[in-house]
Amino acid sequence: MSSCLVQAGFQVLSDADSSIPGLRVTEVSTGTLVSWTASDGFTALSRDQAGHAASHDSMRVSVQAAVAGLLVQLGHTVTESPDGGGLMVLTEAVFPRASKSR
Repeated sequence: MSSCLVQAGFQVLSDADSSIPGLRVTEVSTGTLVSWTASDGFTALSRDQAGHAASHDSMRVSVQAAVAGLLVQLGHTVTESPDGGGLMVLTEAVFPRASKSR
C-alpha cells in the first residue's frame, strides 16, 4: 500500500514520525488506515483565511479524494474510517477457487 502511494508521488511517513505532518499508512485489524495530518503552518493559514481559502477540513477531503481515487483505480476497496479522519482500505477476503469437475 505504501509503495503504491510513494510511486504516485505521495510522501508516506511512518507512525514513528507522528509529530511530522503528512500521509500515514497504518495496519489495523480490518485492513489499512490511511490518514493525513496538516502542518501547523497550514492550519494557521486556513484559520486566518477562513472563507477565502481552503479550510483544513476541505484540504483533508481533497487529499482523501486523491488517495481514494488512486487506490480504487488500483483495485482496492476504500471507505471512510469510522471517525471520519481517514480512509480504510479493506482487506480483501481471498477464497480458493473451486476445482471444476469433469
